Amino acid sequence: MPSEAADQGVKAARRSWSEAFAIYRHPRIIGMLFLGFSAGLPFLLLFTTLSLWLRDAGVSRTTVGFFAWVGITFSIKVLWAPVIDHLPVPVLTRLLGKRRSWMLAGQLGIMIGLLAITLINLQAIAIVMPDTELINVVSPDRVWVVCVALAALWVAFCSATQDVALDAYRIEAAPDDLQGGMAATYQLGYRIGLLAAGAGALYVAGIWSWQVSYTVMAALMLVGMATVLIIREPESSRTAGSILQEEHVVAFMTGRQHLPERQRRLLGWFYGAVICPFQDFFERNGKFALIILAFISVYRLSDITMGVMANVFYDDLGFTYFDIANVSKTFGFFVSIGGVLVGGILVARYGIMRILLLGAILVASTNLLFAYLAVHGKDIWMLAWTISADNLSAGIAGTAFIAYLSSLTNRHYSATQYALFSSLFTLFGKMVAGFSGAVVDAEGYVFFFIYASVLGIPAILLVLFLMYHQRQKERLPSAVREAVHEQSD
Repeated sequence: MPSEAADQGVKAARRSWSEAFAIYRHPRIIGMLFLGFSAGLPFLLLFTTLSLWLRDAGVSRTTVGFFAWVGITFSIKVLWAPVIDHLPVPVLTRLLGKRRSWMLAGQLGIMIGLLAITLINLQAIAIVMPDTELINVVSPDRVWVVCVALAALWVAFCSATQDVALDAYRIEAAPDDLQGGMAATYQLGYRIGLLAAGAGALYVAGIWSWQVSYTVMAALMLVGMATVLIIREPESSRTAGSILQEEHVVAFMTGRQHLPERQRRLLGWFYGAVICPFQDFFERNGKFALIILAFISVYRLSDITMGVMANVFYDDLGFTYFDIANVSKTFGFFVSIGGVLVGGILVARYGIMRILLLGAILVASTNLLFAYLAVHGKDIWMLAWTISADNLSAGIAGTAFIAYLSSLTNRHYSATQYALFSSLFTLFGKMVAGFSGAVVDAEGYVFFFIYASVLGIPAILLVLFLMYHQRQKERLPSAVREAVHEQSD
């Protein structure tokens, strides 16, 4: 049977407007602002900002393009999420607890990786590997790029690790009726981190150097590290090692008494850490779990698809880089913050499901404004209105979506289950978005933006179905609900 937390998370939480605004004064919600900053900071440092540094160093466009593969790390974090969910970090877990120790370990790894990128240079490589076969066969420039790529991969791995632990902390640290606020301040901090890693890093690099810029960015990780040391470990966080005492794991191990003890305990850990989170999700939701997963995979499909071609579209319309920077990056940043905060208030006032529906409708509708802009032509004011509507809708939809995913997780397996959900919607979205350029080349921008808008219709229909299913479930007495669920299984 679905957990009570999940049921409560999708019900409309009727607060007054003053109570809805007051959620942003909650200490846990304030803390998410700084943790979100720590999560957003490494992202651009691995992609657009690093790409510009590599080009300045004379690296070919083809090689720079290969660095995008580092991003796959964020889409497969579900593979090591069970480790974060169940295993301790030596020393740190005993001092800080499970969630905070993994966050701090990830942040330390990010800082070390960013500093490593600043220290990698041809002279250092020649000293470490004098007259080696690698230096003789491969040019020093190529060795430098390989070393930077390895450091970037390390930063991506540590950043994804921080994300898994942070998501688990966010889910466990506050009740479901505060998840909208937690999601809002997390997104706000994340976007500020993106701004620092984008415009901030470029500004420092322009005044001093890329090495100084990445050193400053590494130092900014201290914001997240200090926050981890200040906040308290969630009370619901389980102690490491308890997995082998869980009832279903004990039953699994009992049937394997014939195996050697070490092998039996390893299998028991794997069953509890990897199999049980997925089994739990399907047991709680029955066959309806497939509908939920389908909804997760398509909810952000429309805006992810559109976003791939946005900057190219602005450029093709004739807007200058200065126009794009001012309207899309700077002005759009503040509008998106407004959308995030409004989304948190609306979720607190009306509940998750209604705002999920509102977000899905707004995201699909605003893509039609881009189609109108493609017909209308270059107009800085129309661009500002279009980007304002798009960023506002994306902020509202994103806040509601994160809150919804959080409500789906069993806090017993929060890291693993949330990693599954987040990996699912980003992977599918990126796969479909990969064809965006081909659609534009074949049919033009007007057709493309209408196509992107149509991709939002399945999300609207599915959220309506989820709302209908939720209403039907709430009308049933609990005993009948359990019988229906057992029959559906």
